[in-house]
Order: sequence, then C-alpha cells, then structure tokens
Amino acid sequence: MQYTSTRDNTLDLTFEDTLLSGMASDGGLYIPKEWPQLQAARLESFKEKHYANIAAYVIKQFCGESIPEEDLAHIIKETYNSHIFEHPDIAPLVQIDDEFWIMELFHGPTLAFKDYALQLLGRLFDYVLNKRGEKVTIVGATSGDTGSAAIEACRHCKNINIFILHPRGRTSEVQRKQMTTVNAPNVKNIALEGTFDDCQAIVKAMFADEKFRNDVNLSAVNSINWARICAQIAYYVTASVHLGPETPLSFSVPTGNFGNVFAAHCARNMGLNINQLVIGTNRNDILTRFFETGEMKKSVVTQTISPSMDIQISSNFERYLYELMDKNTSDLSRLMADFSKNGRMSVSDEKLKIAQSHFTAARCDEAQTLQTIADVYKNSGYILDPHSAVGVHAAKTTKPDGRVVSLACAHPAKFPDAVHKAIGKFPDMPERLAAVMDKTEFVTPLSNDLNITKNFVKSHI
Repeated sequence: MQYTSTRDNTLDLTFEDTLLSGMASDGGLYIPKEWPQLQAARLESFKEKHYANIAAYVIKQFCGESIPEEDLAHIIKETYNSHIFEHPDIAPLVQIDDEFWIMELFHGPTLAFKDYALQLLGRLFDYVLNKRGEKVTIVGATSGDTGSAAIEACRHCKNINIFILHPRGRTSEVQRKQMTTVNAPNVKNIALEGTFDDCQAIVKAMFADEKFRNDVNLSAVNSINWARICAQIAYYVTASVHLGPETPLSFSVPTGNFGNVFAAHCARNMGLNINQLVIGTNRNDILTRFFETGEMKKSVVTQTISPSMDIQISSNFERYLYELMDKNTSDLSRLMADFSKNGRMSVSDEKLKIAQSHFTAARCDEAQTLQTIADVYKNSGYILDPHSAVGVHAAKTTKPDGRVVSLACAHPAKFPDAVHKAIGKFPDMPERLAAVMDKTEFVTPLSNDLNITKNFVKSHI
C-alpha cells in the first residue's frame, strides 16, 4: 500500500511515513494510490465477530508491510476492548424505527466518535516511534471533541508532546473541561482568540513552515492524518456486517470537517454496499451549499448548539476534490489557491452532477435541531445530542431508500443545556464526565497570532 499527496501525485510513501508526517509538505493531504477491495466472503464470515476483528481486517488493508499483521492485531485488540470502550459491541446499533438505526459512537473515554480513531492513533504512534527511537510534537486544532480525544489518546505516550488549540469560549463547558483538566507534562491546552477555522489555519501554517516543522518534528492528529480516516472506515464496515452486507445501507453523518463522511465514501470505494451518503450540516452550511450549487464559499462562522460543526473550512474536502478532479493535481491546486485567496471556489456543472451522485446534503437550524431531539425522544424514548440530531434531521429530510444508519457522534450529556431545552430534562451524566467537572483546569489563553503560538510550542516541548 502506497500513498501520495493530493497536490503532488508523484510522491510515493508508506503508511508509516503518512502516519508520522500527518500532512504533506506541499500543503496537500495524503491519500492511497489505489483503493483496496473488501472481500464479500470475508465480510460474511465476520457476522458473529467482535468489532476488533473487523477493524483489524479493514485497517490491515491500509498498512501494507509497515506493521506486521500480528503486531497490528495486538494493537487493535488493545484499543477496542471493554477497558477503553464501555459497550461490549464498541459501536452498537440501536433501532429506533422500522428501517432506521442509530450507530452509537460515544462509548469511548471522552464520549465522542473521535475516540474510535484517536485511541488507535496514539498506540500506532507509540509503536512506530519506539521502533524508530524518535519523538514527535503533535499540534492539533479542535472545535470541541477532537482535542479531548487526542489528549486522552496521547497523555501516556512517552514519545509525544501534544498541543491542542481550541477557540476560546466556543466549546461547551463539558468539552473544554475534558481537555483542560488533564494535568500531564506532555499535554498543553491553548485557548485561542477566534474561531475553529482560526485554530486550524494556524496549525496548517505551522505545517507549511518547513524549518519549524523539522525543528519540532511536527505531526498531526486531526482528521488530516490518514490513519484517522482508515480507522473510521472500520465502523461503517461493522454496521454493514451486522445488518447484512448483502443489503445496501444509507448513512447519515453530521459533518463539519468532512473526515467522518469521507471515511464512509472510502468504504464505498472499497466495495461496501452503500446506497446513499447524507451530509448533515448546522447553520454553518458551507458543505450543503456546495452540493446544492457547486460553489464553496466561506462565510462568517456562527456559534450554534452543535459547536463541533461550527466550521467554514472543511479540511478533508480536499481529499474528495482530488478524486472529483480525476487526480489532476494542477486543477486541484488551482481550486485550493482560489479558496485560500478569495474564500471561494467552484466546479463545473458536470463535476457537480458527479458530486451529487456521491452525496446529498441538508442543513439544520437551531429550532430544527431542538425539534428533532424532541421528536425522537417522544417517539422512541431515545435521547440525541445536538450533533447527532443534525444527522437524523438530514436523513429525515432527504429520505434515502431502504435502511438508514444515522451516526450518534457524541453522548447527549456533553450538551446538557441543549437537551434540557428540547425535552425538559437533563440527560444522565456518565461517571466519566462527572469526574472532570470539578477538577482544576490547565490552559493558556493566546491571541490569534501564528508567531506567538509557534514560540509557545517551541518553549514548552
């Protein structure tokens, strides 16, 4: 298995290379040169198998010879077990209607879907770094959930220093405290003045600075790291296996940075029986607007009750554009330069029709989010968090044929005020969350300035 960059497809890298570097030095994202194919007979044989067995099969397709199969199986078994994830099925499916399921992706340490990839990523980093005798500095941006999941995954890793930037005052209190109450010498939280897009822009600028990148041995845990994507593919395959791989499924995914739904698209490229992929956005609807018009145009980030999706620059979308532009790196680079310079880019009507055949999209405002939480609770007794409600609303709006699986990406207790406003009661607080609420916070506020942030990172490694 070899990888290349979306901006220079003459590159030829191993899985290990892409894991440690995270983002290509040309500003592009790593992507496999070819899509491995799932074997139908193997999927059928997994029906009674544990999540870890299915994940090992899927992720092995992307590792090539970088990690011996026995070592990878051990790492994955160590990741997806009852000590880390509190449900025996790891990613259980809950049926709430005749043809409608919720896939719960909040049973990990931080009660958000990011745990499913980041718990594995931390262990992969440690494995490879131990083998090489190296250390890395991880700098990541978070709109809420990635930061706590990354910190939880890396806090015990002896070969990693991790710095997480979050937009000051723009995460929920629970999300913030899950990050900032971790007191570990290799963990630093930065509260940046600005939006998530500002945080993400600073991280990208650090990767673009070759000297700084080399000086601190920079790496990434955001969903720009390919290992995150391939780990997420596993739960789409698992859902298909358990509901019957011969039956086509549609997935509805609440989406901000495009990584999670792109993982579903990757699974489809690998041969998974997927009927339709639905993108749910909140009022920050740049992705929905693209799939309606073919134009991606930045606007002001609006703060919502689904803060992890308060994004106007969906970094992983570049991976999909690379495919949509037939792997033409010069055309893609032109589009990305237009977007960077002017805040907008567009594709032809022909390309838009292709994109619309791959994805449908729907937006969900605050009132609709609350109404969806209320409706699902009234009809089934099931409590959604506001992000998961956006996904359910998108599925109900676009009405895919046949069986639909909507992703529940966070535990409702992470957003108790929104849930209370919708249904008149607070969700039960899991012990894992209750434990952090009264702890001391460790966080450094910084202005939205690249050089100040770079100096902070250098001085705290």
